[in-house]
Amino acid sequence: MRQPRSGPGKSRGRGRGPRIPATTLRKQQAALANVDQITGAKIPKSFVFSRGKLPSMLRHLQQDLRKVMLPYTALNLKEKKRNNLKDFVNVAGPLGVTHFLILSNPKSLPHLRFSNSPQGPTFTFQIEEYALAADIANSQKRPRCPPGIFKNSPLVVLSGFSGLGNPFESLVEYFQHMVPAVDPSTVKLAECQRILLLKYDKEKEVVDFRHYSIKLQPVGVSRRIRKLMQNNQVPDLRDLKDVSDYVTKAGYGSESEVDDEAATVSLPSDVDKLNQASRKSAVRLQEIGPRMTMRLVKVEAGLCSGDVLYPWPGGRKLED
Repeated sequence: MRQPRSGPGKSRGRGRGPRIPATTLRKQQAALANVDQITGAKIPKSFVFSRGKLPSMLRHLQQDLRKVMLPYTALNLKEKKRNNLKDFVNVAGPLGVTHFLILSNPKSLPHLRFSNSPQGPTFTFQIEEYALAADIANSQKRPRCPPGIFKNSPLVVLSGFSGLGNPFESLVEYFQHMVPAVDPSTVKLAECQRILLLKYDKEKEVVDFRHYSIKLQPVGVSRRIRKLMQNNQVPDLRDLKDVSDYVTKAGYGSESEVDDEAATVSLPSDVDKLNQASRKSAVRLQEIGPRMTMRLVKVEAGLCSGDVLYPWPGGRKLED
């Protein structure tokens, strides 16, 4: 006996629900991409772009800043001369972009604005000194910046901002929320590979911007053993009588000693083959750039507009 056909809106197969339109499915997937699946919090995303014409050095600085904000930024964001701020705001909404970093060069003085999209506030800094990531690498004997470290956001470390009141309290809140928050109970140590340090110098009234890579080194393991385990390659033993000669060659102690500036910690969980919870590891930071010294010169209530909250109007400090 023939079964009657399904009516409009009814499922054709047993156990199947109504079919979700492709447009609705894409919207749901986009919404999930903007939310941390562990914490449930909205993932902050950023645009790093410029206003006005920039010299070549500042163009390189802009690209370095995009790398700092990876992976939740547009590394190859296309800019056109006719684009205005409203164009970026209109695009930011559908893409879930929450933060803007805007470089400009008024009167040949580099400025960097940190702003929340779409309503502000906006913190404008004058860049007094800066060095590109390439400059930092060229100054080091053994530069270290593996591409894999940009797969996860940096850990933001703030120093020297306590007790300053507004607008620095609002600035601290901005810095804390411009990258995804870290849950100590669920974070994987292998994903923590970068640190963004923002330090306020109260004497000079400037903010030092530093970007580091994190390297773990097991204590008491020679350099030869570390390379052997990391490369997964059989070493050349043709000129050696025993495999132990490979370990002790060139001196075991000199290769296994930890840098005096490195902090020794006991890991709560395994990170890789070498750094495991069963042994101690030394934590070493290596600067990868860019590096900036910035001075806060203006705070606006809106997105690059609105009431000026700093410097204080008429020299009068507003209430916190």
